[in-house]
Amino acid sequence: MRFGVLGPLSVWTADGTPVRVPELKVRALLADLLVHEGRPVPADRLLDDLWGEDLPGNPSNTLQTKVSQLRRALGDRELVAYQPTGYSLVSDSVDAIEFARLLAGALASDDLRVKADLLSDALALWRGPAYADFRDSFAHAAASRLDGQRLTALEEQAEVRLALGEHSRLADELGELVAAHPLRERLRAAHLRALYRAGRQGAALAGYAELRALLADELGLDPGPELAALHQAILVQDPALTPAPVSSSTNLPAQVTSLLGRDGAVAEVHALIASSRLVTLTGPGGVGKTRLALAAASSLAFPDGV
Repeated sequence: MRFGVLGPLSVWTADGTPVRVPELKVRALLADLLVHEGRPVPADRLLDDLWGEDLPGNPSNTLQTKVSQLRRALGDRELVAYQPTGYSLVSDSVDAIEFARLLAGALASDDLRVKADLLSDALALWRGPAYADFRDSFAHAAASRLDGQRLTALEEQAEVRLALGEHSRLADELGELVAAHPLRERLRAAHLRALYRAGRQGAALAGYAELRALLADELGLDPGPELAALHQAILVQDPALTPAPVSSSTNLPAQVTSLLGRDGAVAEVHALIASSRLVTLTGPGGVGKTRLALAAASSLAFPDGV
């Protein structure tokens, strides 16, 4: 069983089939257990999170009923465990845990293409705001933490893409993200570099001026020294701002692990590619669409790379 919190609360079987968890309080119970990442949650805490001051007539029995309903929906009684310290969800097949693992791997790697691959896989797990159904209640802190990690991943990805020479597309793509998070200096710096390298010096300077005004009005601060140095470099058109991109005979990221048990799927993709101009892989986040696509493409040869 796999669980998704990087977007609306979702559950899938191992083969990707959606599992329906009926009734809002049962879904809230599942979300609360997922927030605690396997740690036991006391019954009193669950009651407060799910009902607040509007407790049901028999709180303990009502909570036990919701636990039973959740166990039936999941089809595995052992997944929701009970011990004297409280209830817990016994599973690490959660998209948030997988996201953290992929992000940590990307941050630890010195290979730009490995970084790009891991970050792409990590960000592909997101289907919307974290804990979208419960982020305004008990899941607020967990959702905020995950949102911050996602922004870190996006900033890291932007810098990797700049190093790989993707500044033209990045200059446009980062605009919306910067507008949503206008005070993130690292994100703004990546956008300014992309704009400058795309030949849009005026837009880069305007972006810096916008940030400087926002910081002064909202926080009474000036941009940090790194951003100020970047602004000065843009003003004087410092040649160091446009290093040569990393060259490669292919644009496929390096694969750091082998693909097991998917030979039939790879062969099917190859057969479809042989007869179609476009092949689209579909499925819920985290089932391995990107990994399958890369495995299929890695054995196809094109004169100018893949």
